[in-house]
Formats: sequence, structure tokens, C-alpha cells
Amino acid sequence: MSTLKDKKIVLGISGSIAAYKSAFLCRLLVQQGAEVRVVMTPSAAEFISPLTMSTLSGGKVYQNIIDKDEWSNHVELGLWADLLIIAPATAHSLAACAHGLCHNMLHAVYLSAKCPVAFAPAMDRDMWKHPSTQNNLQALTSYGNHIIPVGVGALASGLHGPGRMAEPDHILHYISEIWSKEQRWKGIPVVVNAGPTYEPLDPVRFLGNRSTGKMGIAIAKELRSRGADVHLILGPSREDSGGLSTTRVQTAEEMYEATSKAFKKSKMAILTAAVADYQPEAYTDQKIKKSETKGPFSLKLVRTKDIAKSLGENKSPAQLLVGFALETNNEEENARSKMARKNMDAIVLNSLKDKGAGFQHDTNRVTIFSKRGGKMDGDLKSKTEVASDLLNFLEKEFADFLSTETK
Repeated sequence: MSTLKDKKIVLGISGSIAAYKSAFLCRLLVQQGAEVRVVMTPSAAEFISPLTMSTLSGGKVYQNIIDKDEWSNHVELGLWADLLIIAPATAHSLAACAHGLCHNMLHAVYLSAKCPVAFAPAMDRDMWKHPSTQNNLQALTSYGNHIIPVGVGALASGLHGPGRMAEPDHILHYISEIWSKEQRWKGIPVVVNAGPTYEPLDPVRFLGNRSTGKMGIAIAKELRSRGADVHLILGPSREDSGGLSTTRVQTAEEMYEATSKAFKKSKMAILTAAVADYQPEAYTDQKIKKSETKGPFSLKLVRTKDIAKSLGENKSPAQLLVGFALETNNEEENARSKMARKNMDAIVLNSLKDKGAGFQHDTNRVTIFSKRGGKMDGDLKSKTEVASDLLNFLEKEFADFLSTETK
């Protein structure tokens, strides 16, 4: 049976020569048993007739928020849909959605949607390559949206290169995969911790590290996009958690307490946080003055609680534990040793030797190991792509865990 049968899909069409492909896509969706409602921007109607789309979808085509003195309820459409697919998505539509601008009915539906959203971009080669377009795509991905890869070939301008809207059958396969992935993770409670911890020395100073929390937030967002019930435990990071269910913490002790509590109600924990190994033995409630520390200054440190070790010792056979290892030497040996010592099911290795990986980067390069023997070597990618690779690896290695019988 088709994964799209009885699904409610809003098909958004913006003004591009590729709009003719939307007719074929609409027909394919209906043939798969989906209920389709079409929303067109004013410029889209210059490329394909609303009557054509109405005939193919079997329903009204929405074009304006106010239509002949009647209000078209964009909120209702956003809540009705199981999926919003914008195909074609022009550079203008991508920019508007990335920045929360509301120029027309389609943008209003996007801003109201509570369902997964997929964009099928279509534009000329240089528009596609422009940094502003790439930044908008990155922003949309960070919100949990799906970007369907563009094709490479002849373009309407006469140029040749990337920017062609994906073919309708490819889009159909892609959105079918969205639901397939959601079905695997649907309803699985997962806790992710992320970011640094700050261990206070006095009211002004603390011991900390350079972690931003970007990797953990990317993983949490990818889990959410696949249907998991995600809870993020986030240290003192400046990053926006993007609407995720989030508990904010500061210290290693707070991170330990929050993560341990959430794991008791979860099937999986993914530990990306850079938790301090040590904290000051004593806290001074007044700022330590330089005049009070003539000569060398000694600071006595004590160990913090080991979150991974504690969760590994207490997890049940029905729970999975995934950790991270940031290494500078003997990387694979140290990562595998950590996985075994702390009873982890999988571990993600970062090496500070890899340029563009680790703290304070939007990119990362990882190697993933499973206690079942699996291994995945990754290239340098955006942290969003790394998050997707990690979940794909876990789906393959622990397919039994993600089956409906284990939920």
C-alpha cells in the first residue's frame, strides 16, 4: 500500500517556468491516494493555469488570503496538512520563508504549518549558487524543513548547471521517504544533551569550554523531523533551540540531573554535550581580587559526575545510549575504549585534527562506531547533514530497536 494513501498534502506553487512540473506532481500524488489542496502565488498563475491545477487536484485552488470578499483560512490549511510541499520553490519564496516574510497566501500557509515541510527549489545556476540563496537554504534546514536536491542540466536561461527542479517522480520518492523515516521514529522518546557547562569559580568567573551546542541541536531537530519525541538538555549556549522541548542548564551537576531524569522516560539518549570533567572544589561568593593572590594562584578542582558512565550502568536492555568522543590522538582506539567502558551502544568520533570540525564550526567530520561492529566514515559536512547521517546509521544498525514491536 502507498505510504501516501489518505495523506493530506498542500502543494504550493511559486512563479517559475518549472511550474509545469507541478501538474505532473499533483497527478502523481492523487494517483497515490493523497488528498491534495493547491496554493499558488500570484506569479505562479502566469506560468500555469489555476484551472489546470483545480482539475488535477479535484478541489479549489487557493491564491489570495482575501478572495472575492471571502477570507481564505491559511491557518486551517496549515493545520489540515500532513505535509506542505513547495514545488517549485523560487529564490524569492525560499528567502521569504527563511526570514518569516508573508507576501502572499503560500507564505502565510508555510508560517502556519505544523507538519513537515519540503521545498523543491527551481532557479537559474547563478541564483542557486549565490551565498544569499545558500544561506537561506541553510536557515530553512535548521528549522527542520526538508530541501529536495536540485537537478543539474539545461536551464531556461540557456546556461547549464545546478538549479533545475527535481523531477516529479523523484519528489514523490523523496516525500514518501519522509513518512517512511517518520514511521520508524514516530513516538520514540529521545533525550539529547548539548552545549558546554559552566562551573562557577566566583560571581564573575567560571570554568568552561568552546562548545556551541550546534551539533546536538542539529541532531535534536533531525530527530523531530523524523517523528521522534525529543527533549533537549542545553547548556549555556547562544544558539536558538528552534522550538524544541528544551531544559536549560548551566553546570555539570545540573546537566547530570536533567539528563538522568529525562533518560528514565526515554528509549534513547544521544550525549553530545561537552560536560566539564572538573569543577572548583569551593565557590567564592565574592569576586576574587588580584591583590589577594600575590604570586602564583592555585585552584583545587574535583571531578564532576560522569553522565555517560552513569547512564550506561543504569540503562535497560530496551534503551540505547549514544555518545560523542572528541579526541586528539589515538582517535579510534580511544573512542572504541570509551564506548566499551561506558556501556554505550554507539559512539561518534570527532578529531580536532580535522580542519572545520569540532567546536565553533557549522561543519563537522565524524566517524561512527557501533558495538555491533558497524562503522561509518564521514566527510566534512554541515552539522545538519552529519545529524542525518547519524540517524541513518542508527536506523541501519538498530533496526530491531526502531521496529514497531519495540515501541
